[in-house]
Amino acid sequence: MIRACAPDVVCLQEAPRFLRWRRQAGRLGMATGLVHVAGGAPSCGTMIMSRLWPKVEHTGDVPLPYGPGHHRRVVATARLRFGDSVTGPVLTVASCHLANDYPNERLSQAGVLLDRITGPDGLAAGGPAVVAGDINDQPGGRAFRRLSGTLRDAWAAAPAGGEHTWSATRPQRRIDAVLCTPEVEIVSCGVPHGLPGVREADLRAATDHLPLLAVLRLPPRARAAAAPPDPGGGPRPGPSPLG
Repeated sequence: MIRACAPDVVCLQEAPRFLRWRRQAGRLGMATGLVHVAGGAPSCGTMIMSRLWPKVEHTGDVPLPYGPGHHRRVVATARLRFGDSVTGPVLTVASCHLANDYPNERLSQAGVLLDRITGPDGLAAGGPAVVAGDINDQPGGRAFRRLSGTLRDAWAAAPAGGEHTWSATRPQRRIDAVLCTPEVEIVSCGVPHGLPGVREADLRAATDHLPLLAVLRLPPRARAAAAPPDPGGGPRPGPSPLG
């Protein structure tokens, strides 16, 4: 299914994070033509993968608040430069998975996520950014509205394909999203029903959610500010296949 969609960047949730998680991520990369960029065990299962050609300038993990006994949530982040390795546009990408059963905790997580990615001292440093993942909230919910009040909801801006992502077998709710800063042009976003090479059986079998496929364009010279504060990662020369 991933190979048929042919994405440049993939944001995963509940990715391999336990024993030999790097090997499992490497196998997924070999099967899809992608490489591991950020996340996995350090980010509690959120992960970013990409094709080889974007230059990885920075990766990190953003811990989110959570209550005693609750599942720990961490956002995987990466700053990717596309095209020319010096002058090409830069995009900050964040893969998130917010709390499921605790609305107040989910709202708090959404606020921290926004601040750490798009705030005055955020990782995007005023440049283009995309947040993608499992919001565990519908568009009318408080956490979703907190995010979409600052970021543009890609499906609402340019719907294409299916809307509902949960559950994979009986999709009735949209609780997953791709959200972008205003600099990012949203061409289309939706569940890729009918995309050549994508079979409905594969969409349902891949995970318990249906995937979202977004087509986005960056401004030609999206500015790259100075390196942001290190949130647990560091500069890297580029992605490499994992064994």
